[in-house]
Amino acid sequence: MSTDEDCPETEPARVGEFELLVLLAILRQADQPYANQVRRDLEENAARRVTRGALYRTLDRLRLKGLVEWEIEPSQVPERGGHPMRRLAVTRAGVEAVRQSRTVLLTFFDGLGGALDHR
Repeated sequence: MSTDEDCPETEPARVGEFELLVLLAILRQADQPYANQVRRDLEENAARRVTRGALYRTLDRLRLKGLVEWEIEPSQVPERGGHPMRRLAVTRAGVEAVRQSRTVLLTFFDGLGGALDHR
C-alpha cells in the first residue's frame, strides 16, 4: 500500500477559463469570500453575465477537484431571509492551479511579441 509520501508530486489540477476566473475572484475577495461577492466581481471586472446556477455548479466542480472548500455560516443579511452563506476558500491545490495557469498564460503572452498590437 502506498502513501502520499511514496508518491511523487502530482501535477496541479488543470482548470478552464471560467474556473480560473472563479478562483481568482475568490482570492480577490479575501475579506468577503462569499458567492455573491465573487459573482459581482466576475460581472463587473470580467464583463461576464454569471447566473447563480453556473457559479454554484462551478464551485461544486472546483470542490470535487480539491481546489475550493467552504464553511456554512448563518446569514445576518435580512435580504437572505436567514438562509446560510458559504464562506469560500481556495485550497493550497487551488493556489497551485492558479500559479500553473499564470505561468502558462505568461509564457504564451511572451511569445506574442507585438502580434496583438498590429492587428
